[in-house]
Amino acid sequence: MKRLPTRVLLAVLAVTALVLAACGGGSNKSSTSGSTAASGGGTQSVSQTQGSGLTIAMVTHSDEGSFWSVVKKGAQQAAQDEGVKLIWSPSNNDPQKEAQLIDAAVSQKVDGLAVSVPNASAIKDSLAKAKAAGIPIITLNSGADDFKTLGALTHVGQTETIAGKAAGQRLKAAGVKKVLCVIHEQNNIGLQQRCDGVKQGFGGSVTNLQVKGTADIATTQTEIKSKLQADKSFDGVITLNPDIASAATTAIKGASSNAKLATFDLSPNVLKDIQSGDVQFAVDQQQYLQGYLPVVFLKLYRENANTVGGGLPVLTGPGFVDKANVATVQKLTEAGTR
Repeated sequence: MKRLPTRVLLAVLAVTALVLAACGGGSNKSSTSGSTAASGGGTQSVSQTQGSGLTIAMVTHSDEGSFWSVVKKGAQQAAQDEGVKLIWSPSNNDPQKEAQLIDAAVSQKVDGLAVSVPNASAIKDSLAKAKAAGIPIITLNSGADDFKTLGALTHVGQTETIAGKAAGQRLKAAGVKKVLCVIHEQNNIGLQQRCDGVKQGFGGSVTNLQVKGTADIATTQTEIKSKLQADKSFDGVITLNPDIASAATTAIKGASSNAKLATFDLSPNVLKDIQSGDVQFAVDQQQYLQGYLPVVFLKLYRENANTVGGGLPVLTGPGFVDKANVATVQKLTEAGTR
């Protein structure tokens, strides 16, 4: 992927953060970098043989599923483009582990820290240590409402309530009367905000269903199926993760339900289901950018004292993928960048 000059990147950001989607193409193709296991329970390092000598840690609640693999690819590509070392640290939806991984990054004296914030209270003390150590912080994916109080320079992602509201409006326009909103992680404030937004935009009956999650898709599928069998009045289902969407597709068929399905986020299976009509639409937050941009922003801050966002989040969504544009997005998904 051709790297944008720094001056061009800054000029584009001054107009709109969303234009930066042009950075999303391409795969990690450098012959001078590689992934190696490191200590810290799931931490991985992507090292560069040339560059600035900066080390940036990206600590997230990643479960290493289809969504987060794209975030990771974006971060790896940015590290390659910017010539920095990347430490990728997934916590698999464990807030305490995420705090420990942040502490480990601080002890390693990294030059920048990019962190997802599904549970601000669980990691605020660890981020305070990073702040005290002079490590600049950028939040990503979740944390749009918390990044300022946590001391981050900016947030890269979408505003979950706004995204949910837009999804709810689409479901209403599709003629849905009663919605089941499937939450796949406990204690993830962002997921609750999505369902709250769906309710606001839909303006009708929305029921939340807590399921087992991506760690146990089979049980999740059964839980959704049972809910639909118990209440046949649900004619709409929205999931908040592409892997859960695939489970919901099977569950809807298994329950002999005619419920229309929508989801947040993309995967190859979701795109196929949009083409077939099994999924009405997907909310796209362009997670490749959520991995890519924090690395670029942290390097610019360390080397040129640049800040972005003007005190506001740098939004990467929401966008929507439906039958009208699914073919274009599918090509990019096959490359691992959408």
